[in-house]
Amino acid sequence: MKYVDFRKFTDEQGACPIYLFEGEDGYFREKGEELLKEKFLGEPTLDYTAFEGGTLKGDKLKNLVDAWLSYPFVGPKRFVKVTDFYPTQKDYDAYLKKYFENPPADGLLFICNSGKGKAGTAALSKAKNVTVVDCSRSDEETVKKWIHLTCKRAGVYIDGLTCGMLAGYCLCDMLRVSKATEKLLSVCVALGEAKITDAMVEEHVHPDAEYKIFELANAILAKNYAEYVKILGDLSSKNFDAVSLLSSLAASFKTIYDVSMTKGTDREVATALGISEYVVKKNRSIASRTGKEKVLGNYQALYETISLIKCGEITPSSALKLTTARLFA
Repeated sequence: MKYVDFRKFTDEQGACPIYLFEGEDGYFREKGEELLKEKFLGEPTLDYTAFEGGTLKGDKLKNLVDAWLSYPFVGPKRFVKVTDFYPTQKDYDAYLKKYFENPPADGLLFICNSGKGKAGTAALSKAKNVTVVDCSRSDEETVKKWIHLTCKRAGVYIDGLTCGMLAGYCLCDMLRVSKATEKLLSVCVALGEAKITDAMVEEHVHPDAEYKIFELANAILAKNYAEYVKILGDLSSKNFDAVSLLSSLAASFKTIYDVSMTKGTDREVATALGISEYVVKKNRSIASRTGKEKVLGNYQALYETISLIKCGEITPSSALKLTTARLFA
């Protein structure tokens, strides 16, 4: 299941014997642990044990098993956490399999993995009695759903378009999204409001600099000079000098081009290029509207101008003016 469905699942099902939180998004893994502790850990000092998965090999796995089998002192569960745990199939069969198939009634095993295991490691996600929570890098719909549910639980309404606006401003980075949502909910409390609007997002959430560069590239491709000048002014006010701006803009066009040339689903392309699904989705949309050749041409123009700066043939401020003239010719 996705993390956004986890809270409801836990409320309805109660404690499961084994949880596997697996994926790159540390925010989801951290919040999942907090929620499970809040619900099922009565005494953190006495009923909680944590292990590093890399230290548990062979006979050392008995330490994990012994902790998991121990009775809780105060709370309903003995909470055992293991981080980055990728046991070999051989070790799993020898030390863990029988406990996964018949887990202790008073124990809760929380496995927190940032990725999937390599070849030869046990497929914990397919093991018996394991509840898997997908903590992979978030797509736009997942982030929007998270924003909506978080606001709903706080008694505040936010519509789908505003959720999308907030997600976009934060580039679907869950850490930024969570902080921005928390800020907006605080604003609602202070103002006595029960709805988050577009205007509130514009006023209280500052778009990520990378998002502004993305908007700048979009304005160039759309030949919207007025929008280009406006965004350029915003970035300049945030101490973006000409060299940084040109370099960031070149990198943005290169990403758009790379995305357009890479085959696969949004998630597959995001994994291959090391970017978020949101960025893939938006860049694919831009490339399909404007064409790969135009994107590549703009990147080459920026690269050539940056090269002139590095060679000392032109000053950064002059380079920015020259680039603007070329891109809007």
